[in-house]
Amino acid sequence: MKSFSEIADALGQAVAEGDEAQATALAKEALAAELDPQQIFSQVITPTLGEVGRKFSCMELFLPEMMLAADAAKAVLGILQPAIEARKSNVTMAGRVVIGTVAGDVHDIGKNMVASMLEVNGFAVVNLGSDVAPDAFLRAARERKADIIAMSSLLTTSLPYMKDLLAVLQESREKEKFKVMVGGGPVTAEWAAQVGADGYGKDAAEAVAVARRLMGT
Repeated sequence: MKSFSEIADALGQAVAEGDEAQATALAKEALAAELDPQQIFSQVITPTLGEVGRKFSCMELFLPEMMLAADAAKAVLGILQPAIEARKSNVTMAGRVVIGTVAGDVHDIGKNMVASMLEVNGFAVVNLGSDVAPDAFLRAARERKADIIAMSSLLTTSLPYMKDLLAVLQESREKEKFKVMVGGGPVTAEWAAQVGADGYGKDAAEAVAVARRLMGT
């Protein structure tokens, strides 16, 4: 029977390479060997994704490779999650996020990458898709009792819709109820601060770090 380190090394490599089939098989093998599923996730999957995010930020990896790694990690989580819950682990959910691409913009590759990365890092994510109006973001956040509203945009012409949602939150006195994250091609940290957003992530890896900061974890 393989040791934890042998399975961990192979699983980490499979996730990093975006080999979903191999990663899934190894996750099942780990459970069959009665290895701790939470330990696998925290000591293998999370650091592997962190390294993938670092390489992406340094342009050592590109978006398609990062998406494959995130998909592999998500598949592994699907295998491990029931076992984690069955053991009644003390692991707590990182937070609830409602995410979408704002009205007037149908680009969603980057947004989907962020959603996947948040999910595999312990966040409960409601992905609203693209061309989402401000009131739809707010309605979903209220219904799902979200902690964070995450908005993405790739078009400069759709940036005003981000401002509209922040204005609605101010008017409805719900600005303190929901943290707001923004990101996308035309968005900058300076613009995010100027319009009153609580956080800005330039890529998926940074978005996870920002979400954790906003949740105080």
